[in-house]
Amino acid sequence: MRVRRLVMLRHGQTQSNADSRMQGQLDTELTDLGRAQAVAAAEVLAKRQPLLIVSSDLRRAYDTAVALGERTGLRVQVDTRLRETHLGDWQGLTHQQVDAGAPGARLAWRDDATWAPHGGESRIDVADRSLPLVAELLAGEPDWGDEYSDRPVVLVAHGGLIAALTAALLRLPVDSWPVLGGMGNASWAQLSGHGPADADPDDIRWRLDVWNASAQVANDVL
Repeated sequence: MRVRRLVMLRHGQTQSNADSRMQGQLDTELTDLGRAQAVAAAEVLAKRQPLLIVSSDLRRAYDTAVALGERTGLRVQVDTRLRETHLGDWQGLTHQQVDAGAPGARLAWRDDATWAPHGGESRIDVADRSLPLVAELLAGEPDWGDEYSDRPVVLVAHGGLIAALTAALLRLPVDSWPVLGGMGNASWAQLSGHGPADADPDDIRWRLDVWNASAQVANDVL
């Protein structure tokens, strides 16, 4: 039996985060605070000696991943399937602007994983595009979770994607997906995948170890 640790790290703060603006797949940069958050998270996670780092190609995630790569000596791999939820017509709008134009729509979006903004993705869509990446990692990383190693694979991505992928890996009923609340900037989740070395990805049983951990509380939860 192997236990494969999967850490999913959200990017540091952007100006859009600070302004309560819907980013989706807009390619925004980290603020000075966001860069400091990325460094703080990297210093904690580097102690776990990650096996590899895979990042969304959007700059806010990639720059967060590079901070970890610099402290581990690992090259950051990029995969576009880790991009944030595409928010369609909402991208670039503040929460207030969305609420003024479509009262109740953000609440529907938060409470229903099948609901998508016009021109955008639902959380189901996001899980469907990111799950194959985890299956590929399970098949392609023979050292992941071997009996002598607790080293995690680290995915650096976005809050919406992390919530959707976590819910899908845990096989939560779709109407329960909203129980996974929002993640802070440069915070992370950890899942453990249990199964034999040669298990089919569909036979791995995932458990949630940590949700919304940060550098400030890491010693209490890891």
